[in-house]
Amino acid sequence: MKDKSSFWKRLSQVFTFQDLKIEKGSIYDQQESMEEKKIPAQMTLKKPVRASKTPLVLADQKKQDSSLDPQKLRVSSCLEKNKGYLQQLYVLPKNKDIIVREFYLDLDPPTPALLVFIDGLAEKETINNAILKPLMVFLRGKKLENDDLITYIQEHLLPGHEVEVAEDYQTILEGINYGDTAVFVEGCAKALIVETKGWEKRAIDKPEIEEVILGPNEAFNETIRSNTALIRKNLRNEKLITEMIKVGARNRIDVAVMYLDDLTNPQLVELVKKRISSLNADYISVSSVLEQFIEDNPFCLCPQLLSTERPDRVVSFLMEGHVAVLVDGAPLSLIAPVTFFSLIHSPEDYYLRLPYGNFIRFLRILAILITLLIPGIYVALVTFHQEMIPTELLLAIAASRVPVPFPTIFEVFSMEFAFELIREAGVRIPGIIGNTIGIVGALILGQAAVEAGIVSPILIIVVAIAGLASFAVPNFSLSFSLRQRRFMFTILAAIFGFFGIAGGLFVYLTNLVNTKSFGVPYLAPYSPQVKTSPDVFWRGPLWSMEKRPPYLKSQDQQRQPNISRGWLKKVRRGKKDE
Repeated sequence: MKDKSSFWKRLSQVFTFQDLKIEKGSIYDQQESMEEKKIPAQMTLKKPVRASKTPLVLADQKKQDSSLDPQKLRVSSCLEKNKGYLQQLYVLPKNKDIIVREFYLDLDPPTPALLVFIDGLAEKETINNAILKPLMVFLRGKKLENDDLITYIQEHLLPGHEVEVAEDYQTILEGINYGDTAVFVEGCAKALIVETKGWEKRAIDKPEIEEVILGPNEAFNETIRSNTALIRKNLRNEKLITEMIKVGARNRIDVAVMYLDDLTNPQLVELVKKRISSLNADYISVSSVLEQFIEDNPFCLCPQLLSTERPDRVVSFLMEGHVAVLVDGAPLSLIAPVTFFSLIHSPEDYYLRLPYGNFIRFLRILAILITLLIPGIYVALVTFHQEMIPTELLLAIAASRVPVPFPTIFEVFSMEFAFELIREAGVRIPGIIGNTIGIVGALILGQAAVEAGIVSPILIIVVAIAGLASFAVPNFSLSFSLRQRRFMFTILAAIFGFFGIAGGLFVYLTNLVNTKSFGVPYLAPYSPQVKTSPDVFWRGPLWSMEKRPPYLKSQDQQRQPNISRGWLKKVRRGKKDE
């Protein structure tokens, strides 16, 4: 009996749980501590303990998992380690669209290697013909050292136009996630990133928002390289700079900053780049989201950057000294800085002859005033200032309002909300049905409201004119801002009459004067007033626009010489054109 107890005592000393190294998935993985159960040590190994469903994670494994920071993780010379890193970073084999292809380089002796790409983003034909075939066939019988192998492959074997050597996993993962292919070789502490992008993309199409009768009919798509190429196609200058900035903590998105190096103010360029590179957000999806992160005053109703889908318009702003910002995945470009007057301009203003362009600008400015003020003016006249209305018109308005039991402000707001509801419904309903809903819905709703005695017929005309005028504003964000301000002016008119409208205009203009876009006053060149070319409210002849906007502080203020039409020099000298 004594020998039996000593045997169990020695056995418990040998197999204590403190010294036992339990591997992942072992059948002796402990379930409960001996202190909690208070079981004697000699009783713990009488029968095997059932394996726990949750595998025990060793301290070394925890340390290894915590070190998998792509920014700090370096490429190992051991291929198996690199494979393990990739499996943990991409959660393999759970991730089914991550392809890891193992193969051998036909060296002497054969050297194992692997490549990684994402199915659907990388072009498989390029991988087969430009990577696998050269590495598996053209190295036959060669003897190369590990240090020279990556360099030799990059310079002699891979025919791709863009092959990059990377030593950290942050660069490697960014390349793989963007459609490139990473190549790892046994014994080499570096990896090759080969350009193999081949995802589906939308073709260049016509503009949908900024359509013009005269001028180019090209618009941006969702691929950033196609968009930068469209700009370069229209602006053929070697000083056009395209800088790429990665934005996003979890989803790394490319943002392109474009400007003319010998023209744009360097301080403006640095300010734009600083705001973009300082962002610390998980996801920046499109340019409109980026706009909200980098604008000066997020609570201002007026847009502080200009969004455009036209490459020719981006080029015109770049030639003035602005900065263009493009986001990968967004079919729009942001222009910084921007003024209020640039928002009311349209590309077609410059494509039309001088009289036609100025006439369209006059209509546009009139439309801005109508959409902003006409409902408030109607409410003020009917409620407070009837003496200002001609007698015949006043009698007609009074007769039309006899069956209406509601006050004027209720009429205006009910029809304004109905009009906005129809507009929103027409946008959300796809295809031709949306346009039909907008037209038919407005007609039926207006006619039914008049027949029911809810609103007066003249109010339908006022609301319709205000709604049509808002469509004449070329910038969507500015149009939205004016529609919101219209409600404010209507409320002020219902309370204070014309005095309320005047006070609202004073507050509105004060807000615009205090607003800045990347350091540029929003009402420049009128506040502060500076001399500039005739292109603010009215457009002068194209040959008279000799100076660039002074508020941009461009490196070259002279846009063209005083006499840009060279044929006039001959005429003034008495020579006729041949």
